[in-house]
Amino acid sequence: MEKVHEKPLSLYNGSLSVFRLGDLAVKITKVKKGSLNNDNLSPPTSLLVVSPIIPGTYPVLLFFHGFVLKPIWYKSLLQHISSHGYIVVAPQVLIFIIPTSPQNPTYSFSHFGYLFRRLQSLTNEYFAFGLQFSSLVSQSEEVKKAAKVTEWLSKALESVLPEKVQPDLLQLAVSGHSRGGKIAFALALGYGIKFQALLGIDPVAGFSPSNRSAPKILKYIPRIFDQTVPVAVIGAGLSNQSANCIFPPFAPNGVNHSEFFNESKPPCCYFLAKNYGHTDMLDDRIAAIASWISKSGKGPKDLMRKAVGGIVVAFLEAKLGEKVDNLNAIVQEPSLAPIILDPVISVK
Repeated sequence: MEKVHEKPLSLYNGSLSVFRLGDLAVKITKVKKGSLNNDNLSPPTSLLVVSPIIPGTYPVLLFFHGFVLKPIWYKSLLQHISSHGYIVVAPQVLIFIIPTSPQNPTYSFSHFGYLFRRLQSLTNEYFAFGLQFSSLVSQSEEVKKAAKVTEWLSKALESVLPEKVQPDLLQLAVSGHSRGGKIAFALALGYGIKFQALLGIDPVAGFSPSNRSAPKILKYIPRIFDQTVPVAVIGAGLSNQSANCIFPPFAPNGVNHSEFFNESKPPCCYFLAKNYGHTDMLDDRIAAIASWISKSGKGPKDLMRKAVGGIVVAFLEAKLGEKVDNLNAIVQEPSLAPIILDPVISVK
């Protein structure tokens, strides 16, 4: 178990508590596929579970990571959310295929060169041969795996939580970043699972409108999504821009956050982190590495994590707990956030 603490860097002293770490200490648990004694209870894939350690019953948030990323690289963001009273379950839905070094699988500044070469090679292949790559790693299969993880929650989530901590699966929300954001939308739209809230964090649906990955959920018709839950979309203002002349944008126009929001039925909210990039909500070291290939904002990344975490918490409070004050405050006065949110749109 570990207690989460604010960093002294860029300490946010605003009036909204959702943008600060919550009062609850949290525990991070890694659950490997097949690690539980009973095979019937083992998860369909490896999981990262972030939970309060104080006894009680808490809502559950499913969180799906972005392309070639790992759940642990969102550690600070997920701790922020969990510290406000949520159990966060982050599955590894895509096999991780980029080691930071052959000897050491953990990230390290000493292996930037190696990682950059691997990222450059993979990204060139990914964008140049998108259709062929998608046939090898089908996102439809990822969505099916995500559905199996959702089924697993009722079977065995409680068994991996701290003592006397229980999940409230009647208060279940789903979210994701980048490619994982699309997984969250696909899961909410096509599997009949009763989620209470849906959040996309800079979601991406493919390489371009003409080259979208399956399942092709974007239809380019306003408010076409047949979702039955409230939606929040958080976009990154720089994500449709290239970091350099080598790498294309990671969230191109026509398949990014704007289109996901345009196709969502009310009630839905939209928040654009104007001066930040697609991977700026990751932990500092990974965000620094990613900035070599993905356009990044110049501001402190901890402020981006506070903003994203605070919006997620405020939205969950409003839609799961009917505590609307913080969400309404952000919508009515976006300057309360630690970063520039422009525009902020709420459609009821």
